[in-house]
Amino acid sequence: MISTNDFRTGMTIELDGTVWRVVEFLHVKPGKGSAFVRTKLKNVKTGNIAERTFRAGETVPQATLEKRTMQHTYKEGEELVFMDMESFEEVRIPPETIGDRAKYITEGMEVGTVYWEGNILEVEIPNTVTLEVTETDPGVKGDTATGGSKPATVETGAQVMVPLFISIGERIKIDTRNDTYVGRGE
Repeated sequence: MISTNDFRTGMTIELDGTVWRVVEFLHVKPGKGSAFVRTKLKNVKTGNIAERTFRAGETVPQATLEKRTMQHTYKEGEELVFMDMESFEEVRIPPETIGDRAKYITEGMEVGTVYWEGNILEVEIPNTVTLEVTETDPGVKGDTATGGSKPATVETGAQVMVPLFISIGERIKIDTRNDTYVGRGE
């Protein structure tokens, strides 16, 4: 149990049978009446935001989350199979659990997973990945870095807008948070 007076940004609590992360909090002490804590909470599983007010000093259960490092080994049907790097157990995770960023996961990629009561809540993939371009229109002589952009498909099947000078077979760095080209990869 944790007191609402001890709330901090990023802290996780249990409410209504699910896990919420504190996004914002404000202690309010009105001139008359008792103090209260106004919070903005984010549902860890669905991403929904809710505003909630607590009495100052009220206690709520703190969610104990467990973080593990896992490695993507292969894809079985639609599910992605990951191996726990400590116990070497395999876990199958549907792409819906990972979200839109699942399209950047490659074999051998290590990801962070967040567990709560034995269930996976989040899969954290790196913010940038380096992938090979498998399909794009050919570059034309005279294309410059400051010119336009064209769509390119990378090895995982994801599509990204890239500069005109990028060609098939090149490795590019992609920001997975907003699906943008960052630069040429190593």
